[in-house]
Amino acid sequence: MKILVSDPLSNVGIEIFKNTPGIEVDVKTDLSPSELEDIIGVYHGLSIRSKTKVTEQMISKAKNLKIIGRAGIGLDNVDIPAATKANIAVMNTPFGNTITTAEHAIAMIMALSRNIPRATATLKQGKWEKKNLKGREIFNKTLGLVGIGNIGKIVADRAMGLKMKVIGYDPYLAPETFEKMGIRPVSFDEILAESDYISMHTPKTPETTNLFNKETLSKMKQGAMLINCARGGLVNEDDLYEALKSNHLGGAALDVFATEPPGKIRLMDLDNFICTSHLGASTHEAQDNVARDVANQITEYLLTGTAPNIVNQKK
Repeated sequence: MKILVSDPLSNVGIEIFKNTPGIEVDVKTDLSPSELEDIIGVYHGLSIRSKTKVTEQMISKAKNLKIIGRAGIGLDNVDIPAATKANIAVMNTPFGNTITTAEHAIAMIMALSRNIPRATATLKQGKWEKKNLKGREIFNKTLGLVGIGNIGKIVADRAMGLKMKVIGYDPYLAPETFEKMGIRPVSFDEILAESDYISMHTPKTPETTNLFNKETLSKMKQGAMLINCARGGLVNEDDLYEALKSNHLGGAALDVFATEPPGKIRLMDLDNFICTSHLGASTHEAQDNVARDVANQITEYLLTGTAPNIVNQKK
């Protein structure tokens, strides 16, 4: 069985492929879409991250492909219906980077609250702007979580450790699950009205695309702060700009954008906006974890026909 690794993968995963009897692996991480289409037909498994775009056109060339494995959670770059139609399983690794992403959301909350990016930048410019950079405590503040999945649960736990009050909105979660975690369940409108901070931990779907827009942002508490370390496109970036510029919101932090890289967008002109370059899952530990998971899952599927975390029901 032949596997192609088309995006950078930690050596932990590469070694699993190399050391598994019956598996051959090729690592080719700089292929253009046309180059990938030219060679994909000889492979049985494909390991990707976010760079490789698995399109319907590419799938039509993948005559022997049985499994597509994503080292990470998001599958926006995979045409899942086309893969399903072609009888190709699609899987992700939803647990390897949960702690890392949750920690990044907490870091964003702290950086916003204490003006750490601005303080660093101005001090490096030789300025001492102590009076202009007064922050706020997060103690006893209300954190609203939109989505209480694997990552959201960890964010809630860490926030409660910092003595924040945590409320949550997740229409797919049973009320007793909220209670076990010490999170007060609320409606979406209530989370907008009550939260001092809102952090998003939901996939991008037709229902969540532009979930935070002019209307919903206007319902947020005056001075509240918005954090998105989930998926790009959950926030309308033009509407967020207006909400920040008018000082209706106190600040916002984005790790993900509708277009990546985003280029020089208007948000970056605002002092109450901070951002990172999709770093939520970018730690050494997380990259080793997802590489190990995707390698084990792909090899298990090719050798036994079963594996966890398959997201599509094959035809």
